[in-house]
Amino acid sequence: MYDPKSLKAEEFISHEEILETLDYAKKNKDNVELIDQIIAKARLAKGLTHREASVLLACDIPEKIQEIYDLAEQIKKDFYGSRIVMFAPLYLSNYCVNGCTYCPYHLKNKHIARKKLSLEEVEKEVIALQDMGHKRLAIEAGEDPVNNPIEYILDCVKTIYSIKHKNGAIRRVNINIAATTVENYRKLKEAEIGTYILFQETYHKESYEKLHPTGPKHDYSYHTEAMDRAMEGGIDDVGLGVLFGLELYQYEFAGLLMHAEHLEAVHGVGPHTISVPRIKKADDIDPDAFDNGIDDEIFAKLCALIRISVPYTGMIVSTRESQKVREQVIRLGVSQISGGSRTSVGGYQEDIRPTDTEQFDVSDQRSLDEVVHWLMDMGYIPSFCTACYREGRTGDRFMSLCKSGQIQNCCQPNALMTLKEYLMDYASEDTRKVGEALIAAELNHIPKEKVRLICEDHLQKIENGIRDFRF
Repeated sequence: MYDPKSLKAEEFISHEEILETLDYAKKNKDNVELIDQIIAKARLAKGLTHREASVLLACDIPEKIQEIYDLAEQIKKDFYGSRIVMFAPLYLSNYCVNGCTYCPYHLKNKHIARKKLSLEEVEKEVIALQDMGHKRLAIEAGEDPVNNPIEYILDCVKTIYSIKHKNGAIRRVNINIAATTVENYRKLKEAEIGTYILFQETYHKESYEKLHPTGPKHDYSYHTEAMDRAMEGGIDDVGLGVLFGLELYQYEFAGLLMHAEHLEAVHGVGPHTISVPRIKKADDIDPDAFDNGIDDEIFAKLCALIRISVPYTGMIVSTRESQKVREQVIRLGVSQISGGSRTSVGGYQEDIRPTDTEQFDVSDQRSLDEVVHWLMDMGYIPSFCTACYREGRTGDRFMSLCKSGQIQNCCQPNALMTLKEYLMDYASEDTRKVGEALIAAELNHIPKEKVRLICEDHLQKIENGIRDFRF
């Protein structure tokens, strides 16, 4: 039985409810009156239910799809302005005991080079990332209680935060590691991590168990209920995601929104972020072996519908996607992207991108400077801000500020100040020129004069060598 307030995975992600939702969506995909009602509700920017959003996903009426795209773009502007948050993944270890059939790190892959960073190597990776200009990392590691115990992850987090190189500092460490215990989540909270991220991969239980034939990840319920344990352990911000291509996208979309509804119903706050990866080629993995792949058009539609369904939730797209695709989905709702990413263990220390330990092929291989320049050319503000996390504006506190619109008084100036830091310390000459012009123009868009004047003062101090101002 479907119950969003239940703590049992098969009740808050109800297979029967999803099937009924997909049937309802199919029957109403041409019901213009209902579709217009749902779009009208979405315009209020309060979100949509999984059933309402599924009707819009099923709809293939061109003018209605365009309305959805236009609305997604407007909601994106209303909540996020022109800011795009920048981050990079940092792979600590590819040792893994699971048998996931879509990941090259699976236990039976005997020819991939296994590697685990020492703390000294972590320091070198972090310095390389700082020298690029990054302030926010998402650390990744395979599930292996011997090689990657929680103590190793905690030591790595402590090491990352401790490294100060020139003007560089990592100010927020997000964590993407396997489902674990409430006690371990408490330890992560005490280590001052940012967001805890865990991709569901697929919400279809039968498919999930086939895709994870061996290892602790085989346990669907334990994995699916991880976010509840994380929040019980005190972690305010959690990030959801499915790996599109493993199961029918309509099913995954409904399950993803049901999970968001569940978190809201139980904890009073939905996911801080939703990631939208698609399965990609990697060592020992052929994406064509999975017959549920989605094309760029469907991918864009999914991104737009996620934006209007959960307007307060950040949306992340990685370098799995090409420049062309990223440009489209940024407009439709994506608010965070990676730049200059390497998905191999120890990859940032190498002059030439290594491929022997990559988790997946990187489609967008541009440097961070090139990505920053590209975003600014399109009128976006690349933001390296971590202020909300460091000021305690997380969980329900962040969401209340976001829903009231008050967060805008912080985000715009913080984005400009962190961009200024990047321009002063890391940018190429051409990128700096473009950025300085962008900052001068965007200062005029800060609505409160007092805030604008303080921001201008801080920008001048950054010019003079002082760092780390935030509202």
